[in-house]
Amino acid sequence: MDAEERLTLEKEIIKKAQDIEEIIKTYLPKEEGLQRTVIEAMHYSILAGGKRLRPMLMQETYRLCGGQGDCVKPFMAAMEMIHTYSLVHDDLPAMDNDEYRRGRKTTHVVYGEGMAVLAGDALLNYAFETALKVFDSCEVDGVPLADRYRAGTRALSILAKKAGIYGMIGGQNADLEAEEAGELSTDQLIFIHEHKTAALIEASMMIGAVLAGADEETVSALERCASHIGIAFQIQDDVLDVIGDAGDLGKSIGSDEKNHKQTYVSLKGLKEAEKEVQSRSEEALAILKSLPGDSTFLQKLTEYLIHRNK
Repeated sequence: MDAEERLTLEKEIIKKAQDIEEIIKTYLPKEEGLQRTVIEAMHYSILAGGKRLRPMLMQETYRLCGGQGDCVKPFMAAMEMIHTYSLVHDDLPAMDNDEYRRGRKTTHVVYGEGMAVLAGDALLNYAFETALKVFDSCEVDGVPLADRYRAGTRALSILAKKAGIYGMIGGQNADLEAEEAGELSTDQLIFIHEHKTAALIEASMMIGAVLAGADEETVSALERCASHIGIAFQIQDDVLDVIGDAGDLGKSIGSDEKNHKQTYVSLKGLKEAEKEVQSRSEEALAILKSLPGDSTFLQKLTEYLIHRNK
């Protein structure tokens, strides 16, 4: 896309992210009671900005598949809570030991390590409290009650699995062990990217489709599409850690090398990493184009996110 198209898309993405921010705020707990500090830390962590990629993909997939009403909103908020908890824990000294996230001090730097652990735990637990509100929000005309509840239950199952040991946590486990071993194969790295990063993107697009009443073939196609998006997104993140600008990224660059962390770039080189990003981008776009409905914005969003410079 040319510079003018990119600018127009960026404005649209910013507007959608702002709308999502307001949705997230409506589901956050009030900062009160003797547990006030951990709730403040939750707010500090999740309201630190960011692309709101996962809830945006969920909402757009929901719309692509013909979804109407508000039943997707609690899952959008829940997804961002889970994503944020993973970042809070990822930034801890025991993990990546990062001091900045989204242009400001990380949660453990501001609130201390113990409170940061609690804030991450709280966001994970509160995500499921929030997602369960789908059963109060799925009043869709013409859709039988049993079908609405079946879709909500399926969506919860996807969220739990993709965030757990067979998804994001499983990927984090493989990542930690690979760091301790000091060596990593390309297959292991793809497993880590598939689970640690792509799993929540897969969950986002699958949940959007499920809540909209999409058939299994469509849900499976979107899972594959999201897998390509997630892996390409993470490899691009690795690329930006080498060639990106700290001011644009809102965090320090070179942290992978500083922490002796193996990445697709360190294993395959910068050119091969960029080729892999392009290949997976094309696979994802081909799937979106094959689906019924208007996927124009999702295609543009996918291309923009994968080939981002920040």
